[in-house]
Amino acid sequence: MKKMPLFSKSHKNPAEIVKILKDNLAILEKQDKKTDKASEEVSKSLQAMKEILCGTNEKEPPTEAVAQLAQELYSSGLLVTLIADLQLIDFEGKKDVTQIFNNILRRQIGTRSPTVEYISAHPHILFMLLKGYEAPQIALRCGIMLRECIRHEPLAKIILFSNQFRDFFKYVELSTFDIASDAFATFKLLGELILDRHNFAIMTKYISKPENLKLMMNLLRDKSPNIQFEAFHVFKVFVASPHKTQPIVEILLKNQPKLIEFLSSFQKERTDDEQFADEKNYLIKQIRDLKKTAP
Repeated sequence: MKKMPLFSKSHKNPAEIVKILKDNLAILEKQDKKTDKASEEVSKSLQAMKEILCGTNEKEPPTEAVAQLAQELYSSGLLVTLIADLQLIDFEGKKDVTQIFNNILRRQIGTRSPTVEYISAHPHILFMLLKGYEAPQIALRCGIMLRECIRHEPLAKIILFSNQFRDFFKYVELSTFDIASDAFATFKLLGELILDRHNFAIMTKYISKPENLKLMMNLLRDKSPNIQFEAFHVFKVFVASPHKTQPIVEILLKNQPKLIEFLSSFQKERTDDEQFADEKNYLIKQIRDLKKTAP
């Protein structure tokens, strides 16, 4: 029996698809007259790429082609270009990019996740997605991709310990409700990551840094009650930890009377939440019992 070629004449191979996509995105970037044709080529190439990655109803995705496509996406830098040019791609195309990105991110070879490794080596991809919240046409698409990234501990760690982490609070206060809610959902995921027992090493590192405690103390006073409440859950880990670093103890001592007073009246309207009331009382007691340790 004759072996069927992996790609028939009408189907282009991954290297060709990537090249066509790159060339046509470059035309869209120039914003010239010829953009209609280029836009069409971009849509067709994204469709073809999606078909390789996700298969069709009739057939499973071909492993060899998927591996080839992933390699091409990394080596050509197209993964970065797709996010950088997301605003130039039409509505359906934006959905395809999100699907392609999330699909390739979940791809595993044994225990390895090659795309997670690639993004860890090119962390600006994460910050491009985060900055996407500033552009209404792509904000929700970037949010979907960012949340998929955060499911992977190495990528969540990069965001959590970056200066850009503070930008979340700016985005959560945007006037556009759906974008603000989306940014909040992503922020909540990061908070859960710190609180998850499986991530003990991340939590320990996070709560040892005084700048993180200061950030959470500021967020306790945020305009948004939702952010205050999420910040409270992270703040309590700093206070309840039996192994506080000296700088953390010093900040808590310095603000001892203010914190006790603040927590006593913090979100009093949550009358039906007994656990919250218990936690608040516990934290007040912990802060009150803090003593200056002899050097």
